[in-house]
Amino acid sequence: MTTGGSQGWRVPPPPPSDRIAWPAALGRRFIIFVDTEEEFDWSAPFTRDATAVEAIAALPAMHRRFADHGVAPCYLCDYPVATSPAAVDTLRSLTAYGAASFGAQLHPWVNPPHDETPSAWSSFVGNLDPGLAAAKIDRLTDAIAEAFGAAPLAFRAGRYGLGRATAALLAARGYRVDTSMRALHDYSAVGGPDYSAIGAAAFRLEGELIEVPLTSRYIGALRQGGARLHRLAGRVPRGRGVLARSGLLSRVPLTPEGVSFAEAAAAVREAVAAGERLLTFSFHSPSLVPGNTPYVRDAADLARFHCWWENMLRLLDQMNVRPIGLGELIREADAARRGVD
Repeated sequence: MTTGGSQGWRVPPPPPSDRIAWPAALGRRFIIFVDTEEEFDWSAPFTRDATAVEAIAALPAMHRRFADHGVAPCYLCDYPVATSPAAVDTLRSLTAYGAASFGAQLHPWVNPPHDETPSAWSSFVGNLDPGLAAAKIDRLTDAIAEAFGAAPLAFRAGRYGLGRATAALLAARGYRVDTSMRALHDYSAVGGPDYSAIGAAAFRLEGELIEVPLTSRYIGALRQGGARLHRLAGRVPRGRGVLARSGLLSRVPLTPEGVSFAEAAAAVREAVAAGERLLTFSFHSPSLVPGNTPYVRDAADLARFHCWWENMLRLLDQMNVRPIGLGELIREADAARRGVD
């Protein structure tokens, strides 16, 4: 990768030789990443002052729900979480209920060193000077290693904001998994990268670094022309909404945030039918407490959130899509590289 920012970067699809050829015995699997972060006003300008992490206290109950289904989520902790003794104690306690792993998530605006002016543009780590980006990654990596006793192996750029230089920085620091790419999504209009050419399949990104994109699928009668039609519809006021409401075409990421269970279930079925071997789910930890995110505003929203997960985990079990933890994912990817099946 060459040095450069996020903005205007249309990430090319990986060559077939870089895609992970998962061992046949692995079957179909899924992993859940949790953006484990501070609470802040999503509609307000970026600020260094919003660093409360009170919603972390709601994670144990959610983790027990996952553990009951054999799920071992990966909690991607940002700097305010990793440096809060109370939040760290809560996260460490999760392993009493079931397996978990702890990775890193970089929110540049609350992650030192603070040498940039907070803004929408600088909220994408890939837009920062590579030296500053490296310093922020180092501070975050060290904080997580101190909090949990081991260096993090998984990374996510907040706002999915990778840049051309970010993967090399991560590989040099021993990270094994990046999960910053949101398949089929384009953030160039707000200063970020364009992942519209990236599908859901995991691939080798830089050295030993594996990219595990967040799964998104097109569903609906026109899904075969999904990327082109979705792009064209975006040029028409409310065009994408019309297509979605009519059942013709929707782009569906695998998350309970802003996505109905019916849509997500259709996307899972479409992904399995297309031969996807690994499905990647995600949500933000502040959604576990009403009022913190646009997706969970009240108790009714939270009930729907929990119902979504119960229904989804049941569906995945019925379809024989089994959970996988971060450690096993890395081991299986390494085995695939060695040609072990």
